[in-house]
Amino acid sequence: MVNKAFVEGDDKSMLDLFLDSFWHGENTRGLVDNLLLVNVDQASYERCKFLRLHCYKLETDGVKFDKEEVYMSDEFIKMMWRRTLFLGQVLRRGYNFIFTDADVLWLRNPFPRLSFNKNIDLQISTDRFNGDQWSQTNPINTGFFMIRSNKNTIQLFDLWYERKDKSTGQKEQDVLNGMLHGGVFKKLGLRVRFLDTLYFSGFCQDSKDIRAVTTVHANCCRTISAKITDLSAVIDDWKRFKRSAVNETSTFGNLKHEACAHSWGK
Repeated sequence: MVNKAFVEGDDKSMLDLFLDSFWHGENTRGLVDNLLLVNVDQASYERCKFLRLHCYKLETDGVKFDKEEVYMSDEFIKMMWRRTLFLGQVLRRGYNFIFTDADVLWLRNPFPRLSFNKNIDLQISTDRFNGDQWSQTNPINTGFFMIRSNKNTIQLFDLWYERKDKSTGQKEQDVLNGMLHGGVFKKLGLRVRFLDTLYFSGFCQDSKDIRAVTTVHANCCRTISAKITDLSAVIDDWKRFKRSAVNETSTFGNLKHEACAHSWGK
């Protein structure tokens, strides 16, 4: 889901970086054919159409999501809830899907790292992985997940969205985490797999092995400009790794994500 702030930039936009990752990634170029961009304003929709991607314009009565919504601002929270409602409607139409934020780099095809076991309802990324893929103490991140459409997941999204007006000041991810720890997932009989940051990495907890990493999420970061700066450094490191004769390095060098670290002071 993108808006004007994600498609415009002085040099590269967030959308440019996102799409670059599919170009430079391993076995990822063909995945773009199955990518749907949800556009919440006219500028992002026009950019999407120009790039000849699959585009869906999502309009919200009385609300304009046409500028950067800074993390945890009122408009940011509204946009996240609109996203939740939309994704629930997609599930209701019978589609299984992967949802990804646009600040997630796809460096390798994720499907080999995801399970196709029909008994697993949801596979979701984590800010920090505790070593157990079934442990509900893993802190979830809704920036990347794979979900099956069934009565339980549809009900989950319905219950989740119902809590919107009772969760003032909380983003949708916090509410879902509360539902997880409050026993809602268990009551619904949901089988959830929590994704290892070794493969599904992020700025909150970097992957220790560039040979294994699949996605990199600019989480633990407040502004789009900071995300672009630090994700650009990740792409540069990735390209250096790919150019090396024997892929010598096994880590992302000494990336400190400094722009993101400083973004919290703004």
